[in-house]
Amino acid sequence: MNTRTHTPPPFSLGTLLRGEAETMAGWIEGWTPGRTGQQVLLIAIGGGAFGAAMGCWRDPEQALFAAVKLPLVLLGTATGNALINGMLAPLLGLNLRLREAFAAVLMSFGLASAILGAFSPLMAFLVWNLPPLVPDAQVNVVAHSVMLLTLVAVIALAGITANMRLWLLLRRLAGRSSAPAWRILLAWLAVNLLLGAQISWILRPFIGSPDLPVEFLRAGAMQGNFFESVFRSAGQL
Repeated sequence: MNTRTHTPPPFSLGTLLRGEAETMAGWIEGWTPGRTGQQVLLIAIGGGAFGAAMGCWRDPEQALFAAVKLPLVLLGTATGNALINGMLAPLLGLNLRLREAFAAVLMSFGLASAILGAFSPLMAFLVWNLPPLVPDAQVNVVAHSVMLLTLVAVIALAGITANMRLWLLLRRLAGRSSAPAWRILLAWLAVNLLLGAQISWILRPFIGSPDLPVEFLRAGAMQGNFFESVFRSAGQL
């Protein structure tokens, strides 16, 4: 990457949301611990707000747990992604240093968290309008399914938007050819899926099941894995 002599522009949430690749590239080249703190704070606020909104369906205590755990999932996935893909990027055609890879990944997660935070009032509105929990009632299953589907849809939207912005940044860093940017983006998406799914599995529950007690972690949190559960469910079907 080319080294810039001028001072990088100050952080702006609007610039991040618009995915202005030139400015974001300047942030990466002049990355400082303060910029890391800004993104971590954005993840904590946005992810925490969304976690609290979805967890309050089950119980106020579950809302507090989800507000703590969702930012931990995002930060853990971002850190692992940066470490792995900082090594993969040069092999895939883009000479990114580990610090630069970490900055790019962290910005994409900060953007996703900002989108999740913006959706938190809508999630809270959905929770407000769902029927109240009733012991041993079928309506609990329906409400839980609605919450899960909405959660998946919103997180997918935030992730797709953030990665499209990340592709613009990678395209800017790659120069003339877009092929390295596509290869790196696909590799980063694969790591996000594998690592993020497993971290989420360990830190479950987030919404909480109506028929299970409210708890920070499941008793068998380290047993099994996300993909084993998916294959088992498919086999039962």
